[in-house]
Amino acid sequence: MAASSIGYQIHINVNSPILLPLRTNFSSLSFTFSNAKYPLKWNHIGCPKICALPAVSIMASGSSREMLPPALDSSSEPPSIFDGTPKLYISYSCPYAQRTWIARNCKGLQEEIKLVPIDLKNRPDWYKEKVYPANKVPSLEHNNEVKGESMDLIRYIDSNFEGPSLFPDDPSKREFAEELFSYFDSFYKAVISSLKEDKINDAIAAFDSIETALSKFVDGSFFLGSLSLVDIAYAPFIERFQPFLLEVKNYDITTGRTKLAAWIKEMNQIEGYTVTKRDPKEHLENYKRRFLSQL
Repeated sequence: MAASSIGYQIHINVNSPILLPLRTNFSSLSFTFSNAKYPLKWNHIGCPKICALPAVSIMASGSSREMLPPALDSSSEPPSIFDGTPKLYISYSCPYAQRTWIARNCKGLQEEIKLVPIDLKNRPDWYKEKVYPANKVPSLEHNNEVKGESMDLIRYIDSNFEGPSLFPDDPSKREFAEELFSYFDSFYKAVISSLKEDKINDAIAAFDSIETALSKFVDGSFFLGSLSLVDIAYAPFIERFQPFLLEVKNYDITTGRTKLAAWIKEMNQIEGYTVTKRDPKEHLENYKRRFLSQL
């Protein structure tokens, strides 16, 4: 169940001032300036507050603090299925599911899309039999259908629910986004090969490519300037790769990569993302079990 207080994160890009009327009662309001640090000035003009900001484009993402439900296992009763309430079936530990969870949060859909976590180590039979025959997460129940595949789902959530768009209108950015979506599998395989082997050449090349990609647009620290589905697609995996490479391989992915370091810092300011993160020690232990036995 979501709490009633809602925090909004507004990401500010470029350098021209705008006037932003704040007519809503916010429990918290934070601003991220992508290019430089500017003072935040508040002026009362009647009832609304007017905030002069150095920006030309704003993307707002509403997120509410939730009491996260426990994961459902083989002993759990199923939720009410196909009752008209959209449901996002995830695992708290799965990076693919985390993508969809982040997209939901950054769209401000905590009240609209119910989160249903599944225990993948002891998954309930009803999930495969009644919800999603593929028996994987994530999946989304919406309009009496269940859809899967994380890349497809983050696009679907962005296109079929209200909230700030997570995909740009700029044709050049849309084209580059598609290139980065296509590159993800190559990036993932390159890093995983380095985790499995006693060398990191492939990972170095992969993160060099990420640094180059983050350098393409100068109107913000994200892949396309402002937060988008591309950042959401990559963040859960970089979140896991970074601590393992640092501790086990003694390799800091941010060394010599200022754009990547800035991107990680900016992502960690996005509440819709940070509420989905796991303890880095948990990722580290999971990856040690998974990969160290292969070395």
